[in-house]
Amino acid sequence: MILGDLLTLVKNVTERTSNPFGLRPPFDRTGADERTAVFGYGDANADFHLIGDYPGVHGGASTGVPFTETEAGVAIQAILREVGFATGPRDRPVLENCFASYIHMCCLPADETPTDESYATLERYFDAELRAINAHILLPVGERATDHVLREYTTQRDRLELDMARLHAREIRGRGFLIVPIRDPTDWEDTEHEAIVSRLEAILGRDYRQTKGVATMVG
Repeated sequence: MILGDLLTLVKNVTERTSNPFGLRPPFDRTGADERTAVFGYGDANADFHLIGDYPGVHGGASTGVPFTETEAGVAIQAILREVGFATGPRDRPVLENCFASYIHMCCLPADETPTDESYATLERYFDAELRAINAHILLPVGERATDHVLREYTTQRDRLELDMARLHAREIRGRGFLIVPIRDPTDWEDTEHEAIVSRLEAILGRDYRQTKGVATMVG
């Protein structure tokens, strides 16, 4: 499915929480009884798009929901709850004004990690979903997702060192988006949970919907 197809579906899928655009994984390396992929999940009309790496890092291989199960996933979901994006069950939260997805949706056997080739194969699927959601604020979690988002959706990647401790909770103008990187929770220090909560609350407290026009001019 290509971007044009996704865009025509947006208005008709807002009640579908998981995989609202009907994406199909381009490959399956899991066992017969295992989940093939963890698809995008949440509010398809969201202003905030949370972007993780792959299920083995940020969770969902059992639940089918991004940012569940793993230590990192649970920590991120705690932030969503604190700022009012998530309510309900931990393994299948209700997301409002937030959509969550991975740059590498496909699940892999427990002893495998994604290759550069598999990331490249999945890039167009992630990009199509991101553009269909058309959020104002992108929240990449961890080094790999942050690198991808800065490289593909801003003109600033070459100017920025990929130091997640320094990029964490920072506002970066992109091409039509505001980017707020989140350091992987497994690396957090004492104040980093509070830092991202404070940043999101500050964004929510202002007219962030003007981000698209401003970011397009600045990014």
